[in-house]
Amino acid sequence: MAGLYFEEFEVGQEFHHEFSRTVTEMDNTMFSLLTMNPQPLHLDAHFAEKTEYGQRLFNSLYTLGIMIGMSVYDTTLGTTVGNLGMTDVKFPKPVFHGDTLRAHTKIVSKRPSKSRPTQGLVEFEHIMTNQRGEVVASCRRTGLMLCKPKA
Repeated sequence: MAGLYFEEFEVGQEFHHEFSRTVTEMDNTMFSLLTMNPQPLHLDAHFAEKTEYGQRLFNSLYTLGIMIGMSVYDTTLGTTVGNLGMTDVKFPKPVFHGDTLRAHTKIVSKRPSKSRPTQGLVEFEHIMTNQRGEVVASCRRTGLMLCKPKA
């Protein structure tokens, strides 16, 4: 399914995205280093062993990026103008190397743009779960979406 136009979204509509992703130590290390995040909870196994988690944590910003990325194919591929913002970003459970992640999206609200007659705003609620069905991340995101072209 390609991305949906503004008119094709319905409040309450849900998407259970097919893609899943098992996250790895390499993912975590590369992302942390690329984003200049030296947090030893992500990079230092011996440091992390002494924490309450007993192991390294997967970088939460990468978790957020994967969650939103998993939603693109079903919702916004080729039909979005851009992201306007994210709110209520939460990470209720940690993600560890080897966890397999899945994303789910619900349409919370939508309205036509007041200043752009060929576009509308859609509010998405994204939720990510691990292989045990535990919620590991969630957020609300507002996307500026294209309206269907006039025939």
